[in-house]
Amino acid sequence: MTDDSLAIHRLLDEAYAGIEMTPEVRDLKEEMRANLVARMTELQGSGIGGADSARRAMAELGDIRAIVTETATAPATAPWHDQRVRPRPAYVVRTLLLSLPAAAALAVLVWSVLDTAVLGWQPLAGAVLALAGGVIVADALRQETTSSYPLPTGRALGYGGAATLGLAGAGCVAAAYPEWPVGPLVAAGVLVIASAVVFTYLGVTQTNRHKPWMVRLQREHQEMSDVFAGDPAAAARFGIYSAAVWIAALGGFVVLTLTAGWAWSWLALLGGTLAMLLIMARTMFRPRGPQPHSPAQR
Repeated sequence: MTDDSLAIHRLLDEAYAGIEMTPEVRDLKEEMRANLVARMTELQGSGIGGADSARRAMAELGDIRAIVTETATAPATAPWHDQRVRPRPAYVVRTLLLSLPAAAALAVLVWSVLDTAVLGWQPLAGAVLALAGGVIVADALRQETTSSYPLPTGRALGYGGAATLGLAGAGCVAAAYPEWPVGPLVAAGVLVIASAVVFTYLGVTQTNRHKPWMVRLQREHQEMSDVFAGDPAAAARFGIYSAAVWIAALGGFVVLTLTAGWAWSWLALLGGTLAMLLIMARTMFRPRGPQPHSPAQR
């Protein structure tokens, strides 16, 4: 970690000094850290020095204590409509205008497969589709949504460029039809591989961009849905029951096949499926409230 990158971490730690670090506040801090580092990198790319870029990124973020207070006082289970972010009219208009040439280019590519009269338009249609698709992807990721903050410009452009490469590769395949020359096919392979590499890099380096209320809901949903978390005995019982049911079902299937024939052997598998559904209903959807041996009933 360089001295320049340490500056933004030091400033953020100073801003959070004296603030109680609850799980929600800690998530918010890490989210701010990722966004600040990305913004600092952009400012340095424009020629602003390391320390100056760190201070400017912090200034652009605003009053951190006010943000933390607003997050802490937000309802614990705020309804979706309370957090809703309406799309910006300019973004909607841009997306609509870009979708029109993209749809026309896609129609030309599809038409070229059915009618050889438009074969000469394939390269132009592929280029239009790739550029329009890449701009739409980058522009969409730069927008704030109900559940997520906008991506930094650099990363949004990276995703848009990867989409452009992938669509350009598909356009090269369409341009190769019906002669299938080697050149366009090789270009298509290179473009698609490059697109996959860029998408993979961006994906593995992507930090959390969800808003704190969405992170909280995801955590609560995971805790509620994972019925075996913290209860290895229940998980072990479920595994033993499943193995016993399917061993019995497969054994019954073999016996019925050899005795009664195929017309009746499938009933063993049906019985095993029904038994598994009952076990899952009893194990994974347990009724709420105190259990027979819980402290509430002692």
